[in-house]
Amino acid sequence: MKTRMWFLALAGACATAGIAVTAQASHDMAAMAQAAPAAAPVAAPKLQAAMRSLWHGHVVHTREYAMAVHAHDAAKAKAAEDAVVANAKQIADAVAGFYGKPAGEQTLQLLAGHWGGVKALTDATAAKDAAAEQKAMADLNTNVTAIAKFFSGANPNLPESAVQSLFAMHVAHHASQISQIMSGDTKGEQATWTQMQAHMNTIADALAGGIAKQFPDKAS
Repeated sequence: MKTRMWFLALAGACATAGIAVTAQASHDMAAMAQAAPAAAPVAAPKLQAAMRSLWHGHVVHTREYAMAVHAHDAAKAKAAEDAVVANAKQIADAVAGFYGKPAGEQTLQLLAGHWGGVKALTDATAAKDAAAEQKAMADLNTNVTAIAKFFSGANPNLPESAVQSLFAMHVAHHASQISQIMSGDTKGEQATWTQMQAHMNTIADALAGGIAKQFPDKAS
């Protein structure tokens, strides 16, 4: 099965965009906290742990891809790319477990679009192709909106604006990290990596909390 691939903000403009996205995310997280209380993921610890593991896997493998591209290691880049796709299928399967096979397939398409954007941005940044970077960013922005609409449409406990803010911040982290890896900014990338991992917990916990509230008898 051929997959399309994944996500947002130009490296040069990332600092400014990150500030704006952070402010919006902080505002919208309050709304999500009301819709899906913090206690919900705790009430479903297995679901929370599974979500965290899956979303952490995504950033681990996309990071490996960027590092392999920077090192001009085609074999490692291909292995990382395959791992990203396998991880996306696992996330899609998890969604299908609650919402059915069609929802799982749609999730995979959305994640494929996200990875496609991240891969394109990585390759463009490595090649110093500004036009391709802009195209990747545009595709990632469109994908963020689609992901937010999908999750909010499937689950009333996940407000669209909150989901969009969460994934927009995730994309901003991707953009910063890719730029730092390609420029050899090891210290900056380590700081971004720490923030990125913590943010994946935020996304995973929000999704797990919303699902646990929607399916209290099914989530554990």
